[in-house]
Amino acid sequence: MDAINHLLSTLSSWVWGPVMLVLLLGTGIYLTIRLKFLPMRNLFYAFKLVWQGRKSTEDGDVPPSSALMMALSSTVGTGNIAGVAAALFIGGPGAIFWMWMTALVGMATKYSEAVLAVNYREIDEDGRHVGGPMYYIKNGMGEKWKSLAFAFAAFGTIAAFGIGNMVQANAVAGAMESAFNLNNQITGLILMGLVGLVLFGGIQRIAHTATALVPLMAVLYIGFALFILFVHADQLPNAFSTIVSNAFTGSAAAGGFSGASIILAIQFGVARGVFSNEAGLGTAPIAHAASQTKSPVRQGHIAMLGTFIDTIVICTMTALVIMVTHTWQSGETGSALTSLAFTKGLGSDFGAIVVAVSLALFAFTTLIGWSYYGERCAEYILGVNPLKYYRVLWVLAVFAGAALSDYFNTVLILADVLNALMAVPNLIALLVLSPVIIQLTRTYQK
Repeated sequence: MDAINHLLSTLSSWVWGPVMLVLLLGTGIYLTIRLKFLPMRNLFYAFKLVWQGRKSTEDGDVPPSSALMMALSSTVGTGNIAGVAAALFIGGPGAIFWMWMTALVGMATKYSEAVLAVNYREIDEDGRHVGGPMYYIKNGMGEKWKSLAFAFAAFGTIAAFGIGNMVQANAVAGAMESAFNLNNQITGLILMGLVGLVLFGGIQRIAHTATALVPLMAVLYIGFALFILFVHADQLPNAFSTIVSNAFTGSAAAGGFSGASIILAIQFGVARGVFSNEAGLGTAPIAHAASQTKSPVRQGHIAMLGTFIDTIVICTMTALVIMVTHTWQSGETGSALTSLAFTKGLGSDFGAIVVAVSLALFAFTTLIGWSYYGERCAEYILGVNPLKYYRVLWVLAVFAGAALSDYFNTVLILADVLNALMAVPNLIALLVLSPVIIQLTRTYQK
């Protein structure tokens, strides 16, 4: 097993290496330029559409705003708490600047994904609206590309059990154990029950749960973060100047050996931005394809806010709290660093509880959101009939992840590899179909 893990780790470091990050970032830059910086120009318009999209009578399964909440439920996860802290630890404050830049161009990627998802979606045997990279590859690029669509669906079906299931269940169990000393197996059983209740209720229950929980957990986490930033307001100018200056000069980060270079800052900033908001990976458009809308461009505007909220807002809150409390060079990393920062910022151990509860909520909603992604990928390959078995496997995997099975690390690394491989078919489709995205956008604007 150690040999397999070593092989998979090597493969993971290669597929998530500079080539993949450049491809993801380059696609975002290309689309941003082709769209004439639409995400930046139409940001406030997008928020207006979200407010208007709380209810809809157009074709689809869930209101446009609920589709955004579903996408956010899977996007906002452990990476917003632990991942940002790890990026600071290894890449230094400069990594946060490059995380911001990645998110800004990632908004164009997320916009484009949703435009294609709605434009090329289908209605399945059960009357649901289904879409995503596998459908816009098949319907937009033609029969000769169907193998690429199948590859995306296959990677997504399997990867979901790791990155969207066992990893998140493990994070919830760890958070509950550290905060409340709750046994991992008990946490696993409770999680199984909660996830099963939501999952077997179908897309409507998933959407309702996401619509209720995502704003709640965002307000909880951002609220406490803003309080800490208010108390330490005098440290904010220095935090911002350090982030910007170190993006181009490097810094003596705790995890950067003799010091984090500019290359480390860029690498970990870009990687954290990509891992956090998933722009380019092809997952969010699966949720947006279910939106009750006739306009791909309207839903694209709503979709791009997922990247903004996830990275520019929530990840930034984590980073600034760590910076203003001067804990980023403490030697801690991951969720332990974020817990230390909130504890110091609030001047109480209650800070660790806030982080633990937020981590559990973030991970739980990711479990729900990714269950939908994995199910739609499985449906593309197997049809609708076997989906009940997929749901049973999903619920069982929740317990396995929480209880730390012997094969957990292997599943984790394999899912990491497959998650990267999901991006390749999607990015190819975005580039090939970019003229469609531009034409639909121009038609809407006229």
